[in-house]
Amino acid sequence: MYSLQESLASWATVLGTILSLIGLVQSRAWLTAISVVFVVAAILTGLYARNRRLVVEGASVVVAGRSIDSLNVANLRRRVNRSLLIQEVHHTARIRGEDLDMTLRYAGYCRAEKETAMEFSIDTDNNIPFADLECFAYDLQNDPGRKHKIRPMLVGGDGISKKIAVPFLESLGAHQPFSVLLKCSLPGCMKAGLEYYTSTLSFGQDRVRRCTVSLTFFGGRPAWVRAYECARFGRTKLLRDLRPVVENQEFSEYMDTAEQLEAQSARIYVFWRASSSGHGAQPVAPTQSQAPTAGDESSVISEHP
Repeated sequence: MYSLQESLASWATVLGTILSLIGLVQSRAWLTAISVVFVVAAILTGLYARNRRLVVEGASVVVAGRSIDSLNVANLRRRVNRSLLIQEVHHTARIRGEDLDMTLRYAGYCRAEKETAMEFSIDTDNNIPFADLECFAYDLQNDPGRKHKIRPMLVGGDGISKKIAVPFLESLGAHQPFSVLLKCSLPGCMKAGLEYYTSTLSFGQDRVRRCTVSLTFFGGRPAWVRAYECARFGRTKLLRDLRPVVENQEFSEYMDTAEQLEAQSARIYVFWRASSSGHGAQPVAPTQSQAPTAGDESSVISEHP
């Protein structure tokens, strides 16, 4: 179904073409000029309508029958950082029962004349009010000993997807390097059964040189862990099964490393854990051949993680 903008673009194109023909036949320059205005307006309206449609489609990501709600909301409110160039990204997620502890570290340099803060997106299905959120950061470039905790500031509205800003201890100048570390505790957001963790990038550059994500599960290994890639407008594809790189009686750790990763994309890590009682049917982990590719038209993946 066409949107209102697409319908207006179509009618403007038809009207512009008719006026152009009449203007040419009757040699009326003013009529031809008006027709050109209509055609240009139609093209711009059509491009805008297409962009909005892609944004909405990108907010409909479903993996293994589970709607990735926090990522869907984040996609609708996405803000692209164009002042900082990111070179290295390290995400660490430590999962104990239903609680998640995140450590996010970014390093790069400033490409604007001046920058005073860096924005982060905190995404989880369990909404914890920002005032109650245990979250702090360090400006490692100016405070390598981590002596000065920085309390982030909320940007925009609160909700399951929060935009927060971490001010630097000293403003950045052009080409000045930086390194920022953010620690955040999110209790009650990791339920038994099918669950996920997202690692998102939203920067105004083509690629990020290196991105590493570490998932550590305490008190029991998940039945399986799978990594998906979600491109800018929600097209999602299965990447691989993850195997533990460390496993003992206390915890199991999974690692995912990407080189030259798209700077406006997300990684979705889907896993299944039994409840403490051991109840609950375990979904079958699909095979690689069941997963759609990046070229699929749909941005929705149903029961095949």
